[in-house]
Amino acid sequence: MEPTSTDREELGRFAADLAHADGVAAFSEASLLDLATPTGHGRYLVARADDGALLGWAHVDAADPEDVVVELGVAPTARRQGVGRALARALAADDVARPGRIRVWAHGDRPGAAELAGGEGLVRERELWMMRRPADAGALPEQRPVDGVSIGAFEPGRDEDDVVAVNARAFSWHPEQGGMTADDVRRREQEPWFDPAGFLLAREDHADRLLGFHWTKRHPDGARTDDGPVGEVYVVGVDPDAQGRGLGRALTLAGLHHLAGRGLDEVILYVEADNAPAVATYRHLGFEVDATDVSYRLPPT
Repeated sequence: MEPTSTDREELGRFAADLAHADGVAAFSEASLLDLATPTGHGRYLVARADDGALLGWAHVDAADPEDVVVELGVAPTARRQGVGRALARALAADDVARPGRIRVWAHGDRPGAAELAGGEGLVRERELWMMRRPADAGALPEQRPVDGVSIGAFEPGRDEDDVVAVNARAFSWHPEQGGMTADDVRRREQEPWFDPAGFLLAREDHADRLLGFHWTKRHPDGARTDDGPVGEVYVVGVDPDAQGRGLGRALTLAGLHHLAGRGLDEVILYVEADNAPAVATYRHLGFEVDATDVSYRLPPT
């Protein structure tokens, strides 16, 4: 379907209702951004009851035909009734759903999602951990400067290209993060949560060269917990040429201290489960695993 503005509002409410009911979002930020401001790469499959009620939605990101990404959600009252399977089979009939080139995210690693994935021949490929810790600055190590480096706030209209260049080098291995563009940054600058003061850049003093960044995020009250507002270590990226100088830890701490002063209850982050050095760093800073997202792949035939 090609959703109208009314359809988009309905799908947005549907996604919010699922997140409230399940305690975990079925759709990622990227899918919701595409819903709000379409890029032209998103495709939509919906399932409706005879009376028109929305029962399920699958978002298909076909920007890269070699790596098509799918997220799917089913209304709680319609589960175990074949809605998810019907959406999966409608997707399988789509020309974008070629074996070996399609990934499906199951946020929260719920048993029903694993059962549906297995029944459709999808294999578990990646695990993404959500880790969390209290926002209290009193439990954080003190910040220590890095010789020859200054950390300051992002300036919209000036720093986008530098951030994108460092991000591409830092995440050249990452299927989602590594492809961030300047337009992606600017789209997020329009989001209600964007705060340039919480987008911290580390520059080399003698050359004013960007070495790394820590982009933090503040979620609305109740978005991640029933207790209060939550901050996020959104992205920490360090240029590979600048690694080994302690910049990753310095930037992470700078962002955590910034978030601690924002009246938050907790801070969360997402990390690849097999990224042992990053996991060890975050555990040392008091983060613990709270939830798991799983990426399933349709294997080549």
